[in-house]
Amino acid sequence: MNCPRCNIGLTDTKYRGIEVAKCTTCKGIWLDQHGLDAVEDIEFDRDDEKGSLMFRSYRGDLHCPICLSDMQMFHYRAYDLELDFCPKDHGFWLDEGEEKRVRKLMKVREKDIRRSRRLESDWTKLLKRFKSKSFTDRIKDMFGG
Repeated sequence: MNCPRCNIGLTDTKYRGIEVAKCTTCKGIWLDQHGLDAVEDIEFDRDDEKGSLMFRSYRGDLHCPICLSDMQMFHYRAYDLELDFCPKDHGFWLDEGEEKRVRKLMKVREKDIRRSRRLESDWTKLLKRFKSKSFTDRIKDMFGG
């Protein structure tokens, strides 16, 4: 299997325990169909809360190292990150450093979800206080009701 960028042989190795094929020249990595999810799971492993994977796919300029068909690019989870994928589901190509961006974005996603849950909980508690008789009585007293 050759690098889609450099056309030299890829080396099988591990990235944080995940099987990848790496280019020793451009430092890009090939991930099989489940590899991208495994990279995300290093930081955030709740698939149902990750959001949609692909936004706006279009033809790229690389070829799949497995089937040699034209690969496509997509906006990763609506972030400002474009990744390459094989439309025949063979895998994903990540240029040097893109795996770190994926992990960073998943870390941000987890933080945002925790913040959102905390805010929803605070809002629910506030609404319950508004509905309490003592709070309602205090408001009525303020306005002479």
